[in-house]
Amino acid sequence: MARVEDEVNYCLRCGTRLVQANVMGRERPVCPSCNWVYYADPKVAVAVVIEQFGKVLLTRRAVNPQRGLWTLPAGYVDAGEDPIRAAERECFEETGFLVQVIQLLGVFFGQEHPRGAHIIIAYQAEIQAGTLQPGDDVDQADFFEKSNLPILAFSSTEKIIRIVPDVG
Repeated sequence: MARVEDEVNYCLRCGTRLVQANVMGRERPVCPSCNWVYYADPKVAVAVVIEQFGKVLLTRRAVNPQRGLWTLPAGYVDAGEDPIRAAERECFEETGFLVQVIQLLGVFFGQEHPRGAHIIIAYQAEIQAGTLQPGDDVDQADFFEKSNLPILAFSSTEKIIRIVPDVG
């Protein structure tokens, strides 16, 4: 898998081509002209678990990677955005449901594809309003029995669903 550090080739301050150098015990991109060091920030995503009548809400991906497979409503946290608001926003964009986060389920680490998140913050939420309608980068959304899930796009989806207590 590609390293995040390899995505930056030129200094963001002066435009000089970066070189690899040992900085603080790790190889990092460094500008030989102005000594600027690129410290890669992790991508952070949020995922939302919504249950109704013992079923969990999933969305089918309309984009790669894993197009056509199912996952939780999820997406990236924008810089400066509260992760709870990001979870509620992503859920609305993908499902048409206005939701309210009710609890933190957990924080997960592990990038599953080159453009994926490094950290996933999972929340449980309740529907406040709206009508189920897929949008943004999903083409279907539906509720599924935990014992009869469709093929999931990511192992993190299964891990998150497994830790949610049944609410009925």
